Amino acid sequence: MSKMLPMLDPFDEIKRIYFSTTAQTIERDIARALDLLTQMPDDEARDRVAGYMHGLADLRREWKGKVPGRSGLAGRAGSAGRSGPTGRSGPAGRSGPTGQAGQKKPKP
Repeated sequence: MSKMLPMLDPFDEIKRIYFSTTAQTIERDIARALDLLTQMPDDEARDRVAGYMHGLADLRREWKGKVPGRSGLAGRAGSAGRSGPTGRSGPAGRSGPTGQAGQKKPKP
């Protein structure tokens, strides 16, 4: 017969999950931590575990690579503040001080 663990405070349970998770159990552990997070009574309690939740997400990213369904920069303008697929910014798609928008460089 399996031994039943006593019910832990959600904060203590998430903390335990964080310190005991492995690469093989990370998905299950994050799912359990999210369930516990939704059971917490208020924002103050959820704020207490935010560090552990971020840590679990970082571990998953480290161990599993990209999270399925998310592309690293989805919805962002990019690291240099560029916009659009061409990487040009500014009004009317101008690139640089010469204003030679639309000109393509020859391919090497």
